[in-house]
Amino acid sequence: MKKPIFSPTIFWDIDIDKIDYDAKFVFIVSRVFERGDVPDIKNCIKYYGMEKITEALLNVKFLSLHAIYFAAAMIDRPLTDFRCYRLRQLSPELYPY
Repeated sequence: MKKPIFSPTIFWDIDIDKIDYDAKFVFIVSRVFERGDVPDIKNCIKYYGMEKITEALLNVKFLSLHAIYFAAAMIDRPLTDFRCYRLRQLSPELYPY
Protein backbone atom coordinates (compact mmCIF):
# COMPACT_ATOMS: atom_id res chain seq x y z
CA MET A 1 0.00 0.00 0.00
CA LYS A 2 1.16 3.52 -0.78
CA LYS A 3 2.55 5.50 2.16
CA PRO A 4 0.33 8.37 3.33
CA ILE A 5 1.38 11.97 2.94
CA PHE A 6 1.23 13.95 6.19
CA SER A 7 1.67 17.64 6.91
CA PRO A 8 5.36 18.49 7.38
CA THR A 9 4.66 20.14 10.73
CA ILE A 10 3.75 16.79 12.31
CA PHE A 11 7.17 15.25 11.78
CA TRP A 12 9.30 18.40 11.82
CA ASP A 13 12.07 16.83 13.91
CA ILE A 14 12.64 13.58 12.00
CA ASP A 15 13.14 12.49 8.41
CA ILE A 16 9.80 10.84 7.63
CA ASP A 17 11.17 9.25 4.45
CA LYS A 18 13.54 7.06 6.50
CA ILE A 19 11.04 5.81 9.09
CA ASP A 20 9.55 2.32 8.90
CA TYR A 21 5.78 2.87 8.85
CA ASP A 22 4.98 -0.64 10.03
CA ALA A 23 7.51 -0.98 12.85
CA LYS A 24 6.88 2.50 14.28
CA PHE A 25 3.11 2.66 13.80
CA VAL A 26 2.41 3.59 17.44
CA PHE A 27 4.73 6.60 17.17
CA ILE A 28 3.23 7.71 13.86
CA VAL A 29 -0.38 7.33 14.99
CA SER A 30 0.25 9.19 18.26
CA ARG A 31 2.02 12.02 16.42
CA VAL A 32 -0.77 12.34 13.87
CA PHE A 33 -3.49 12.41 16.53
CA GLU A 34 -1.48 14.85 18.64
CA ARG A 35 -0.44 17.34 15.95
CA GLY A 36 -2.34 16.51 12.77
CA ASP A 37 -5.48 17.90 11.26
CA VAL A 38 -8.49 16.09 9.82
CA PRO A 39 -6.95 15.12 6.44
CA ASP A 40 -3.87 13.75 8.23
CA ILE A 41 -6.04 11.63 10.52
CA LYS A 42 -8.07 10.36 7.56
CA ASN A 43 -4.86 9.39 5.72
CA CYS A 44 -3.63 7.59 8.82
CA ILE A 45 -6.89 5.64 9.15
CA LYS A 46 -6.82 4.70 5.45
CA TYR A 47 -3.28 3.37 5.73
CA TYR A 48 -3.48 1.51 9.05
CA GLY A 49 -7.18 0.73 9.49
CA MET A 50 -9.27 1.31 12.61
CA GLU A 51 -8.12 -1.87 14.35
CA LYS A 52 -4.45 -0.90 14.29
CA ILE A 53 -5.28 2.74 15.12
CA THR A 54 -7.25 1.57 18.16
CA GLU A 55 -4.38 -0.65 19.31
CA ALA A 56 -1.89 2.21 18.97
CA LEU A 57 -4.06 4.78 20.75
CA LEU A 58 -4.85 2.47 23.65
CA ASN A 59 -1.18 1.59 24.23
CA VAL A 60 0.66 4.86 23.66
CA LYS A 61 2.44 6.27 26.74
CA PHE A 62 1.57 9.95 26.25
CA LEU A 63 -1.12 11.99 24.57
CA SER A 64 -2.30 15.44 25.52
CA LEU A 65 -5.61 15.62 27.31
CA HIS A 66 -7.49 16.99 24.29
CA ALA A 67 -6.03 14.23 22.09
CA ILE A 68 -7.14 11.59 24.62
CA TYR A 69 -10.70 12.92 24.62
CA PHE A 70 -10.74 13.08 20.81
CA ALA A 71 -9.38 9.54 20.49
CA ALA A 72 -11.88 8.23 23.05
CA ALA A 73 -14.75 9.76 21.10
CA MET A 74 -13.40 8.52 17.79
CA ILE A 75 -12.92 4.88 18.77
CA ASP A 76 -15.82 4.88 21.25
CA ARG A 77 -13.89 3.64 24.29
CA PRO A 78 -13.88 4.95 27.88
CA LEU A 79 -10.96 7.07 29.04
CA THR A 80 -9.87 4.43 31.52
CA ASP A 81 -9.00 2.05 28.66
CA PHE A 82 -6.20 4.37 27.52
CA ARG A 83 -2.77 3.66 28.97
CA CYS A 84 -1.77 7.33 28.71
CA TYR A 85 -4.84 8.37 30.73
CA ARG A 86 -4.09 5.86 33.49
CA LEU A 87 -0.45 6.98 33.62
CA ARG A 88 -1.60 10.59 33.86
CA GLN A 89 -3.74 9.66 36.89
CA LEU A 90 -0.73 8.07 38.62
CA SER A 91 1.35 11.24 38.43
CA PRO A 92 -0.93 14.26 38.69
CA GLU A 93 0.33 17.75 37.91
CA LEU A 94 1.21 20.29 40.55
CA TYR A 95 -1.68 22.04 42.22
CA PRO A 96 -2.37 25.30 40.33
CA TYR A 97 -2.52 28.34 42.58
